[in-house]
Amino acid sequence: MVLIEDKIAKIALLTGVDSSKKNYYTELKKTVEQLEKKNMQLEILNGVMKSIKVNMRIDEILNNLIDKLSLIIEFERLSFLMMKNGSLSLSFVYPTNSVALEISSVIPKEQSLYWSAITERRIRFEWLEGETPFSEKQYLTVHQLKSILVLPLFSKNNEIGVLTIGRKNLKNWDKDDLHFLEQLTDHLAAIIENVQLYNEVLQSKQEWENTFKAVDDMIIIYDQNLNVLQLNDSAQSLYKRKSKSELEQLNEQCLTEAQNTLDFFKASFQEIHLQDQSIFELTTYPILNEKNEPQGVIAYLKDVTEKKKMETQLIHSGKLAAIGEMAAGVAHELNSPLTAILGNAQLILRKVQEGDPNYILLTDIKNCGDRCKHIIKSLLTFSRQDEYSFDKFSLNDAIAQVLNLLKYQLEKNNISLKVELDKEMPLLDGNQPQIEQIIINLLLNAKDALEQNANLSKQIFIQTYVDDDNVCLKVTDNGIGIERERLTAIFHPFHTTKEFEKGTGLGLSVSLGIARAHGGHIGVESELHNGSVFILTLPLIQRGAEVKK
Repeated sequence: MVLIEDKIAKIALLTGVDSSKKNYYTELKKTVEQLEKKNMQLEILNGVMKSIKVNMRIDEILNNLIDKLSLIIEFERLSFLMMKNGSLSLSFVYPTNSVALEISSVIPKEQSLYWSAITERRIRFEWLEGETPFSEKQYLTVHQLKSILVLPLFSKNNEIGVLTIGRKNLKNWDKDDLHFLEQLTDHLAAIIENVQLYNEVLQSKQEWENTFKAVDDMIIIYDQNLNVLQLNDSAQSLYKRKSKSELEQLNEQCLTEAQNTLDFFKASFQEIHLQDQSIFELTTYPILNEKNEPQGVIAYLKDVTEKKKMETQLIHSGKLAAIGEMAAGVAHELNSPLTAILGNAQLILRKVQEGDPNYILLTDIKNCGDRCKHIIKSLLTFSRQDEYSFDKFSLNDAIAQVLNLLKYQLEKNNISLKVELDKEMPLLDGNQPQIEQIIINLLLNAKDALEQNANLSKQIFIQTYVDDDNVCLKVTDNGIGIERERLTAIFHPFHTTKEFEKGTGLGLSVSLGIARAHGGHIGVESELHNGSVFILTLPLIQRGAEVKK
């Protein structure tokens, strides 16, 4: 509308009664120049609108604007200040070497020319050589600017920011230039607002996606037709780890619960047990639209395998605590009759000659009584009612005692037993019953491993030897063996491959604890289907220690 009125006025000037031949060409030239400038302004506005995209940064938009604006408007400095959360901060400066304030600096409201342009919602123009005080003057005069034009940016009454244009000469602003700049800032304000909204949406989307990917548990999003829309990283990793049959089982359960959620508009829960013994808790949630109608389902899968194992361990721990209390009571109750048995057996042995047939029977009663005494002492130690003491003993004697207990059981299972003991074995300083417990655990584990290799000849080889300053016991079997990846876990409490009623996974853990209490260690070498070797290493008392012949 304004351009049409301008054209009519120019035509009237050229063709009216007041026109003359002398000023005709002067006015015509001036009019052509103005029309060319108008066309250039329109081209700039059109070019700016076409070249700017919502995914561009603010500095890219302003640099693009400067390239075109410098063609029709004279200026030496341009800056843009962004309004955000009620604060006005410096966001862009051209040229970059004209920065007196650091980017992101906040402009205080007191005596601020920039703030006054926003508050008054009008263009502000100031000569910098005047006496009018405003806080920005000290930063602008550093760059030898003579005047500053401040244009507030509004979009739908929303405060966007301030555009400032500085000049180093005393030239005043043309009305047409001011009018053009008003139009430009209106377009620029709308563009910047769109960019801000786009960035906010993009940031929210990115934050949601980062959160979605970062969740350790598995999340699957279905549409209303139960087609998978999205998987997080944990779910994708699960699909790579599981076998085809396990994935089919998992998918079937997920789809069943997702359909229930769609049918009844409420969350659903199911515990899934896969073939590899892993356990998952599946919870499905409905995704509702603005009409409260289901338009999809979120399936949330949590691997609770370790949690279930921990719960089982806690149950075992409770049982062990109860067993400990019961063991202490039983041990104290057995001590009285056992004292009588041992005392009477020793009294009768004094009156019986070694050649008497009853001598062997009485000796067996005494030995069994002593063994029961050691068992009771072990029970008291287990229940923490008694602390075991360290004495000198022979590892060979400990092995002999254990074999007296287990030899019949091993032979009954058709296990060939080979024993090779070092006859010059030094004495150890420790608790023989506790070391016997380690030997029992190692032999019983070897027996169980051999039972799983039914097609092979079953063999256990027991060997003792001295290695530097240590006494060693090696137990070798040709049983089923242990997977390489499980070797580091077999000494963990409750770790076992035995059936539920055949083991608790405490044998090796307790044995390792006893070995460490004696300053020793238990090592293992094993391969699946190639047997196992367990080595108990215990430190010597000292070099030249007494030898058990």
